[in-house]
Amino acid sequence: MKLLLEEYKYPVELVREVLHGIGSDALQDIEGDVSLSYVGYFYNPQLRDCVFILPKVLMDESGKVFGKYDPKALIDLDKKENALTQEERKFIYEFAVWIHRAISVFQQSHKQSDIIYHRQISQVGHGMRRRSNTLLDILLSLIQFNKDHQDFITFILKNIHSGYNKINWTRTINRSQAIIQDNSPIYLNPVNKKRQINFDEELLIIYYSILNYISEAYGFQVKINVGFPLIKGAQFASYMAGRGRIRLRQIKYKYYSDLALELWDLCYAFFDNAEKIHITADLKEYLLVKNFYIVFEAIIDELIGSSVDKAALPKELTEQKDGKLVDHLYTYKGLMQPEGEETQTYYIGDSKYYRIGGHLGEHSIYKQYTYARNIIQYNIDLWLNDNVTEKPEIKVRDDQTEGYNILPNFFISAAMEKDDFSYSHREIKLTPMKDNPTVQYQFEDRLFDRDTLLLSRYNVNFLFVIALYARNKQSEKAVWKDEVRREFRKNIQSVLDQHYQFYPMRSKGVNPNEYVQTHFKQLIGKVFTPFEDKEILTLALQTPNDIENPEMRAQVETKHAQLLAMLEKDFTIQNNYKLGQQPQLPPRAAIQCSSTDFVLVGYYKNFEHLAWIKTKKLYTIRLGDAKGSMSINPELLSTKYLLLHGEKGVSLLELETEGPKIKSKADLITNHQYPSKDMEGTQYYLVFKIKGSKIQNNVLVEHGFEIDTLWDKLGIEHKSGLASRTLIPHITTIPQVMDCLTTPIEEIGE
Repeated sequence: MKLLLEEYKYPVELVREVLHGIGSDALQDIEGDVSLSYVGYFYNPQLRDCVFILPKVLMDESGKVFGKYDPKALIDLDKKENALTQEERKFIYEFAVWIHRAISVFQQSHKQSDIIYHRQISQVGHGMRRRSNTLLDILLSLIQFNKDHQDFITFILKNIHSGYNKINWTRTINRSQAIIQDNSPIYLNPVNKKRQINFDEELLIIYYSILNYISEAYGFQVKINVGFPLIKGAQFASYMAGRGRIRLRQIKYKYYSDLALELWDLCYAFFDNAEKIHITADLKEYLLVKNFYIVFEAIIDELIGSSVDKAALPKELTEQKDGKLVDHLYTYKGLMQPEGEETQTYYIGDSKYYRIGGHLGEHSIYKQYTYARNIIQYNIDLWLNDNVTEKPEIKVRDDQTEGYNILPNFFISAAMEKDDFSYSHREIKLTPMKDNPTVQYQFEDRLFDRDTLLLSRYNVNFLFVIALYARNKQSEKAVWKDEVRREFRKNIQSVLDQHYQFYPMRSKGVNPNEYVQTHFKQLIGKVFTPFEDKEILTLALQTPNDIENPEMRAQVETKHAQLLAMLEKDFTIQNNYKLGQQPQLPPRAAIQCSSTDFVLVGYYKNFEHLAWIKTKKLYTIRLGDAKGSMSINPELLSTKYLLLHGEKGVSLLELETEGPKIKSKADLITNHQYPSKDMEGTQYYLVFKIKGSKIQNNVLVEHGFEIDTLWDKLGIEHKSGLASRTLIPHITTIPQVMDCLTTPIEEIGE
């Protein structure tokens, strides 16, 4: 076996014979050296040997393989003076199989790709013998034998099963006594053809057990049509450990046909890695891929992305209008969402195919930031466009605070430890900080600004992803996809927690929207409403410990303390909060009421009416003498609260201090009024504006509010039950409302 490394510069005199037959188009001449831009396998008929071109990820930045070998010394891998250890040699032979499988899977799913060059691989036979044989040779030959010799296998199966349960009358008559009944002999113990050890059957069992193993282990597509009990699990592991060679040697001389001996050779070669297997090869036999980074990009996209995500997302997000193409884009749970909340955001990824320890270039970093900026702008355009009827589920900008959600943005690179040849290490690792740009911003201390962009870099075990992709088992890929997405989110959260302090906070009574507008300069880019409960704002402040200059650090600490002191007057603030946790904040503080404050007792007709009140933040009553109307009086005009009741319960709501407005029927129909069929003869309405961004229901009911008692105190005739209330509104006072509560009003939140 000859071994070459992708993109390594070889002196032309060292590789001239090795590259015979591959063609000059696969080479790049660089100052007298030869560099290959291909990964894969081809057969060199002149050397009667196979040549593997392995990915450059096996090399470190100094160009060494496994951190210690010069690739030039590994060209002839079978030389006795070669310094590779047995473990390293075994790894390379198996690694070649995985690369072949990965290229094959890529070819199946990208049939129109022009980067794959393929010609039928070698066949078993009695022609020209190769100097060496690889594990890949053996596996492919085993599979090919199954395809080419089904008639031979069927013939063996017929011979194995012919004659079973057939009575041998000669032996039966000679060896057993008959019972005469009705002048006819009856033999109670007829002699059947006895089943003896059949070595053809045993060879087929071993053969198909091998095929089953390589299908499970490497993902090769193998068709097994026989019903033999196959050797699996621990028993097959014992065959791999030596029992297979021993048993095959014991039965070798039971075979005489050429095909049976050929099958025995293949099975023995698998267990022994023997060099006596004969393989014939066409001059044009090869499987090569140009620009292997495209295959690696497809592997990562298959394993962390999703065809469902791509189909659901607008094409313009990945194929951006400035010509940039995003490698990986999917939607997943946002960075700030706690358990139980599934609000999603965009995850933007770019796969980098480097040597071990390769560094990101400035061009790649800048381009990745540009991906995020384009996605933000496209999302904003969709939400601002009135002609777009179906808005995206994700909204990057928060209307309440005018802050921007955090978009996770990351690089993912192939990595391989120098002395670790494990294919089972499935975790991803955050790279050292010197290679890991974290946050780019235009304004300090504004995490929720559209120009504050997060970027991370991760390494993934190249061997694991190659094997996972090559096996091509959807269930295994789905499990790892879920794992890696959760791990990405967890790691990015840890980076944010290192650089920022987060403070969930709830209003003590002020209107959060109005507060943000009043203190816009102090809060812009620092607050966001990430939770389903939109009354909870989250403040993010950059960790002062990141600032090396003591004087500047002290200034930032002072500024943060002043901001927190200002907010604590009107908000309950949670300290020591970590991303992904559920905020631990008490309910909104109770409405501070005066004993002289008037309360309007109002009613909603049904759920539709209540939904309209919630949406419009308005409550209307008619003026005049008609049923359900009220006359204007000073108490009505100075009402501060609305006691709203109906089928869903009772709430005490605060009204805007500006007082009610008088609106005509025509104006209400056009702009505000909840639809009603009985508006005839009524010309004017009082419109009350409800204060606050959210109406909560059942608050007073939960605290034991007795509305029947209130109606009794007001002297109004009524029927028992919330659903049967009269529609006539009334004015009462806070003390009368308090008398109807089993819990003091100071303990009740809105």
